[in-house]
Amino acid sequence: METIQSNDPSTSPLSALRTPGRDTGCDLVTVPARQGLEAVDILRRGAVDAVGPVLHDGGCDTLGFLVPAGTAAGWDVPGSTCTETNGRGLRLNPVPPVEGSDWLLPPGEADLATDPAELRRALGEAARLLEAADNCR
Repeated sequence: METIQSNDPSTSPLSALRTPGRDTGCDLVTVPARQGLEAVDILRRGAVDAVGPVLHDGGCDTLGFLVPAGTAAGWDVPGSTCTETNGRGLRLNPVPPVEGSDWLLPPGEADLATDPAELRRALGEAARLLEAADNCR
């Protein structure tokens, strides 16, 4: 598994997501939980429901968005990490693929993968909203 990163927010078991099974063609974008939760809300409120399955780690420190394969090659969003599955595929079932993690949005209740352009937009908006909220304290 190869990792493409930009300002890695933390080391997480989500970065180990790689489970044998049918090839779904997904990479994984990992972000801090606070920004990720805000991004999920933004994506779900949007005109297009563009959010796929989302994982959270056991400590609820990070969220992982499944995105289409190939996303990692061009991912450059500060504060996030995008991990390639290198064609190994993922088994998307109700059981989380990484011990100590759980589904925030499980497969079957969401699109197959989150649209990377929409995720980039939502993460940027989430970062701006959180910065504004933090500056109001």
